[in-house]
Amino acid sequence: MSEVKLAAATRTEFGKGAARRVRRDNRVPGVLYGHGTDPVHITLPGHELLLALRTPNVLIALDIEGKNELAIPKAVQRDPLRGFIEHVDLLLVKRGEKVTVEIPVHTEGELAPGAFLLEHVLNALPVEAEATHIPESVTVSIEGLEAGAAILAKDIALPKGTTLAVEDDTVVLQILAAQAEEPSGEEESAAGDESAEV
Repeated sequence: MSEVKLAAATRTEFGKGAARRVRRDNRVPGVLYGHGTDPVHITLPGHELLLALRTPNVLIALDIEGKNELAIPKAVQRDPLRGFIEHVDLLLVKRGEKVTVEIPVHTEGELAPGAFLLEHVLNALPVEAEATHIPESVTVSIEGLEAGAAILAKDIALPKGTTLAVEDDTVVLQILAAQAEEPSGEEESAAGDESAEV
């Protein structure tokens, strides 16, 4: 579990114009909320935040003008074209507190020989873990699996202290047979003529 320290500043100006001014200073507007407290509007250093968010569910140690808080990212808005961060929502957490998050699912190994397709039914697995011990990801072996096989949530080994936040029998990955070729246009029109005659 990575912990990144970031210096934050409170903000009192809101709206698009204020947000643009914040971004011009290479900072990102954000909101910190949780534990029944009033939301705190802050700005964060853009480059450092971008680097921190490369780690899923990163634990962020905030220094908000001398006050220290721990938080995890809950929602990140990015510019669809340029990819920079436009806004971030952060959730307050405490050491030892359990939180529900989604962790990425990675695979290793090769499927059985043949034309099979691997479908990620869930790209991320909902789990409950201590805020300061959130796993970065889980890795699942697909070695030798054939069409029709499925990996359920309960089949995935989780680190100590982490539990599932979905039903045990939730399908996470499944192996599909390769799709048959689509019927040609002539066959489709012939089928259409037959149905028209009925």
